[in-house]
Formats: sequence, structure tokens, C-alpha cells
Amino acid sequence: MKAAWYEKQGAAHDVLIVGEMDDPQPRAGEVRIRVAFSGINPGDVKKRQDAFGVGMPYPRVIPHSDGSGTVEAVGEGVSRGWIGRHVWCYGAQSYRPFGTAAEFTAIPLKQVVQLPESVPLEQGACLGIPGITAHRAVHVGGSVEGKTVLVQGGAGAVGACAVQLAHRAGARVIARAARKATRRSHRELGQTRSCSLVKT
Repeated sequence: MKAAWYEKQGAAHDVLIVGEMDDPQPRAGEVRIRVAFSGINPGDVKKRQDAFGVGMPYPRVIPHSDGSGTVEAVGEGVSRGWIGRHVWCYGAQSYRPFGTAAEFTAIPLKQVVQLPESVPLEQGACLGIPGITAHRAVHVGGSVEGKTVLVQGGAGAVGACAVQLAHRAGARVIARAARKATRRSHRELGQTRSCSLVKT
């Protein structure tokens, strides 16, 4: 497969290598995804740059934790019914050396979610870290039903997810966004009258 990887940390143009590697084989409980889109998040960049000061966790790292694509092989214990399904995945490079910046990734089934046919694969690749972060932010303090939730940066990836999750959980949502964001852009994200937009 074609993949991008690094064997030392630093700026992308200094350390990223693009080349050929062996296709990953799914182990027990895993699926192999033919990656259509690889989602890149700030944490992926920080790991590559060693912003956390932990060094190289593995001799070779294929970056990016989020992605989407089609399941094309399964490991022992996984139903062959997964083959051919459009999916999104998260945590592909969390505590693992090889992420989604490659033609294929092999990942535990518990980190793979079927993507409805109506949702483009591009969107699926952006769900993982932003969605998990938003869910944690909205629900960590308990139920938000009947409460008012303020979302800072409501037009960004995490903010847009937080707005929708809070609304779905029964909250009145106030979203603060950059001046360039408009009410129309929020309605296109699926918001309703329970969301107020404050431009800054």
C-alpha cells in the first residue's frame, strides 16, 4: 500500500515520507478499511512535532487517528457481513503505530462505526476526535435536558458537534461564533430555533 509515515519528529516537510509498505492484515477482532479519507486533527500534528515531549512512541508512525472508507477484510471473530460497508473510524493511531494516512488501516472493530449511505465519506472522516470531544464537553457534567448550554466556537468542528449534541439532548443552545459565521450556516448544520447564534 501507499502510505505516509515518519521515523523522527519535526515539521511535516522535514520528516514525512511517502512510500510503499505491506498491506496490514486484520488480527482477531479487527477489520481492514480501504481508506477513502484521512482526518487530520491538531493532536496528530502535535504528536508529529513532539509538542507533548514524549518522543517517538514507535520506530515508525503512520499518522492520523480519524478516517473513513470501506471495510474490505475482517479478522477472526468478526462477521463477514462487515465487508463492503462504508464506515468511519477513530483512534486508529491512538496507542497504536499505524493510523489512517495510508491506503489501508487495520483497526479493532470497537473503533469502527457504520456510516449511513446518505452521509458522505468526507464527513465520516471528520467525526472521530471532534465528535468525541464535543460529546465529552456536553455530557461530562450530567444531563443537559431543559438547561441552556453555551458553545464557544459553535461554527468549528467540535463546536458544531456540541451544538447538535446539546440540542438533541433537550438543551437550549447558545452558540458563540466568529463574525463570519451566519445564522444560515448554522441552519445548514441542522440547528433549529432552539439554537441562538452570537457573533463575535
